[in-house]
Amino acid sequence: MAELSSNLLYAAFFLYLVATVLFGGAIKQKKGQMEKKQSKWALLAIWVTTIGFIAQIGYFITRWIASGHAPVSNLFEFTTFFGMMLVGAFIGIYYMYKTPVLGVFTLPVAILIIAYASMFPREISPLIPALQSDWLHIHVTTAAIGQSILAVSFAAGLIYLIKSVDQSKRSAKTFWLEAIMFFLICTVGFVLVSSGFKAMDYKAEFTWVDKSGQTAEMEYTMPALVGPHESKLETPDAFKPFFDLPPILSGRKANTVIWSLGAGIVLYGIYRLIFRKRAGALLQPLVKNVNLDLMDEISYRAVMIGFPVFTLGALIFAMIWAQIAWSRFWGWDPKEVWALVTWLFYAAFLHLRLSKGWQGEKSAWLAVIGFGIILFNLIVVNLVIKGLHSYA
Repeated sequence: MAELSSNLLYAAFFLYLVATVLFGGAIKQKKGQMEKKQSKWALLAIWVTTIGFIAQIGYFITRWIASGHAPVSNLFEFTTFFGMMLVGAFIGIYYMYKTPVLGVFTLPVAILIIAYASMFPREISPLIPALQSDWLHIHVTTAAIGQSILAVSFAAGLIYLIKSVDQSKRSAKTFWLEAIMFFLICTVGFVLVSSGFKAMDYKAEFTWVDKSGQTAEMEYTMPALVGPHESKLETPDAFKPFFDLPPILSGRKANTVIWSLGAGIVLYGIYRLIFRKRAGALLQPLVKNVNLDLMDEISYRAVMIGFPVFTLGALIFAMIWAQIAWSRFWGWDPKEVWALVTWLFYAAFLHLRLSKGWQGEKSAWLAVIGFGIILFNLIVVNLVIKGLHSYA
């Protein structure tokens, strides 16, 4: 069953890649035109996307059967579920607007998220007692669905900015737009670096002192640029870290982030040497016929739908489970704090949109920043900052 689950995930990943190419062949409508009738390319693309989504649902169900619990209990499972729900949200919104260019930008984000997830341990393991609750299914899945709908707002906002920002001159706008592209490239770098060291079967064992003063063991699967708190390298000939991190930070996970940033810098440097233009400028031909008002509407609608779902999952259901598990609704754990930051940001987004008239480019920037906060919560809070919610 576990092997079938993995094969279904691989199939979904491949189908999303094919669908992205097909959507690319369907974005030739005239400027400002919204297709009432889908082109053959677009129709084939959405069907391939739907088949891939069904395959990924099959992965989710078969892994649930194999593990005996909802597969959202570790970083691999949660992130693949996030990617799956992003595709599901895109399919729903696509049928509302029938805009192929949205697929060209949304599906690659989902592909990167699934590829990112696949770099983490995929073994099925029993739930620890604290997670043995139906609220695991309710809280985590609802929060992920809300985030996935909000991610569609990011894709529409990014399309808007690539179309509207003048790439021919240097400005704060071009800098920050390129920074977004850089961090997406860093995700590709993480996948490549992780895959490379996994193929080499690289491992380094450390003993270290945890916050309670106890000696513990930790295994690195990448050369240790930074080590765990008061650590000792036990593996002969392995790379020795430059320094140890304080106990509040996870050395192994912080090391992963550092490697990802380094790989991203290298990849981005190679890209600039080859193409000699900003990534945003390279993508502009894909969006030259985009209706900006339509992208603005899609971005806004996605937030209007995703925000209440995220509120239910990440705040209300989370506080109910916290009361049951820890006898308190709120404890200022890092994940709780950043869930609140995310909620406050999107509440401000809607306030500025409805009360202050922040539409168009301002709204697009807010959609992009909001997704950046979601990714910070997913990557940095989970991988670097220790807390009760940090995935192993």
